[in-house]
Amino acid sequence: MLYNGAKRWTAKQDIYDLVQPEPPSFLRVYQPHLRYYLIDEGRYTDEELGLRQTPLSGVFGIENAGESWDALQQAVDRVVAIIQADPHKERIDRIITRWLKRHLHRLEAGVNLDRLESLVEDKDMLAENLENLVKKERLEGRQEGRQEGRQEGRQEEAQRILRKQISLKYGDMPEWAQNRLDKATPDQLEDWSTAILVADSLESLLGEH
Repeated sequence: MLYNGAKRWTAKQDIYDLVQPEPPSFLRVYQPHLRYYLIDEGRYTDEELGLRQTPLSGVFGIENAGESWDALQQAVDRVVAIIQADPHKERIDRIITRWLKRHLHRLEAGVNLDRLESLVEDKDMLAENLENLVKKERLEGRQEGRQEGRQEGRQEEAQRILRKQISLKYGDMPEWAQNRLDKATPDQLEDWSTAILVADSLESLLGEH
């Protein structure tokens, strides 16, 4: 039984315990015991998977990489090394290659793997595709970071201006007002900076507290 759900597997592992409702006692002696072998992917940490040099642990490593192309590239490199050391590497290679192509399709990776027939033989082609995804991921991360930085900078500047306006008009700013400023968006802060020109009190500006 191979299970990769988000929640841990909790069902009984012996068919005997799964029969419901429980049969009368005189029938239990005829009730078969049959256990299934459970592999619950989520129970293994990355460290534990690293100690198991098996094709299945390599597949788990790829799934655990999620949509991080950097982590995925490392996981694929690892599974290729595992396949190369396997005595049945040709068969294992075919199976995992087909699975990986479907896996990347589900992730909407946006790479053309039609010519990929073997992780071992075509590893350079796959590595190039993954490297392009890694570069794209890092570029998007930098762009997102710059956008967040600009947003934070705008908010800090709007807060600084409004605090000075409040100090000049109403004196020391109470804690409740500072909390209100901390939770406000840059647009709200800028609106308050305009509204303070006609506001009669701090409460009328920021709202009752």
